[in-house]
Amino acid sequence: MANEQDTGTKTTKDDVFRKAWAACDTFRGLIDASEYKDYVLVTLFWKAISDTWREHYDDTKARYGGDEARLLRRMERERFVLPKGASFQEVWEDKDADNLGELIDIALDAIEEANKAKLDGVFRNISFNSANKLGETKDRNRRLRNLLGDFKDLDLRPKRLAKGDIIGDAYIYLIERFASDAGKKAGEFYTPRQVSRVLAKLVAPQEGEKIADPACGSGSLLIEAAQEVGSKNVMLYGQEVNGGTHALAKMNMFLHDIDGAKLEWGDTLNNPKLIEDDKLLAFDVVIANPPFSLDKWGAENAANDKYKRFHRGIPPKSAGDWAFITHMVETARQKAGRVAVVVPHGVLFRGGGEGKIRQKMIEENLLDAVVSLPPNLFQSTAIQVAVLVFDRRREAGGPLAKRKDVLFIDASGEFQPAKTQNILLEEHITRIVDTFKSRANVEKYSRAVPVSEIEENDFNLNIPRYVDTFEAEEQIDITAVQTEIKTLEAELVKAKEKMKGYLKELGVDA
Repeated sequence: MANEQDTGTKTTKDDVFRKAWAACDTFRGLIDASEYKDYVLVTLFWKAISDTWREHYDDTKARYGGDEARLLRRMERERFVLPKGASFQEVWEDKDADNLGELIDIALDAIEEANKAKLDGVFRNISFNSANKLGETKDRNRRLRNLLGDFKDLDLRPKRLAKGDIIGDAYIYLIERFASDAGKKAGEFYTPRQVSRVLAKLVAPQEGEKIADPACGSGSLLIEAAQEVGSKNVMLYGQEVNGGTHALAKMNMFLHDIDGAKLEWGDTLNNPKLIEDDKLLAFDVVIANPPFSLDKWGAENAANDKYKRFHRGIPPKSAGDWAFITHMVETARQKAGRVAVVVPHGVLFRGGGEGKIRQKMIEENLLDAVVSLPPNLFQSTAIQVAVLVFDRRREAGGPLAKRKDVLFIDASGEFQPAKTQNILLEEHITRIVDTFKSRANVEKYSRAVPVSEIEENDFNLNIPRYVDTFEAEEQIDITAVQTEIKTLEAELVKAKEKMKGYLKELGVDA
């Protein structure tokens, strides 16, 4: 972009967003938003690393000189490798080729192969040469030329970007917009940032800690937790069952300059992969927005779980909420780990096997807080949700072992209404977090409830049992109402008499 170079104009987050959102027109009406997001986000990722590599090559050549082979060897010791012929620009030069989709796939495969440690599996679930999704060859090539054309003039070289994490922020913003378009499928890959911020602040991650998300989706919750720390001295771990979403998470980390994240692909409940020496890894912080009431989650395998996670009981096969919660608590460090998990309200009071597990968690003094959030915060569902906070520092021998109450916060009524999705403003999040930290009793908002009282309620955590948000109705003056009724009745009689007169004048029989 010569004019951009001459004027010194910087590429902004809005520039990235506009280009990427325009690229979506290539696919709208052809495939679902939950699928075309992958093509747009992968192309953005490819363009970003291509431009970054190009700038690094130019800088290295200017600094060290020498032949190209020597330059490339020096560069390959850096963050990633871009093989010859695999850059966005090189493929764009072949945009009129009859096998454009195949050329893109070859380029992406080469990039993945050259960067196995960081990008292994990132492109496994997507093909730009798919006739099933992108149409027959002629139509497919036209669509792909349009897609690449939307990105070709977007300058993503680091020195050309405005201040801030432009590409990373734009990437998350796009994921959020795709979630809005994807409707119910959005819950598979994205937790709204407002909810992620609540969770991250409640567990308060610190420098040097290990943070895990066993249902990490596209990684936005983990990234929010890392940003809450405010330092790169933090270790991120995640597992995701959906291969395409797992790939998004790895690209998301890469674009946010988070190289050390360990993200695994697989079913956390049936095949946990965050292990070491054949034992579950233990984390300082465990956060998640797992799928709500997951059916067929693997209850039939839980009794023989090699890691003995379900010693408190096995959740029903038709609702895996407490299975995820159990896994999270079991992977939090003993006497140190904190857990925050988003759950549907049924988790608070359903009986049977779930009630028994809930009871044992409370009797072990692990439950620290229950926070009710407003309804309609998610793209995927309008139901009201809660956040459960567990704290293993409350265990016997832990630094908070003397704490014998559970804090209930009813924040369900505090939000900014919006047309399609309610919004938690900064003031709402701040009030939740400040109340959590102070464990204050606030009328009609929060209350620290002794565990003994919860026991008296059969370990039911339904929030209205503990926080009275009832608003007294306005007192009605019965005598005044009766007088008004009599007055209205008299006026009605007069109106009927007038109507009869009008009808008689018109010759109509009343």
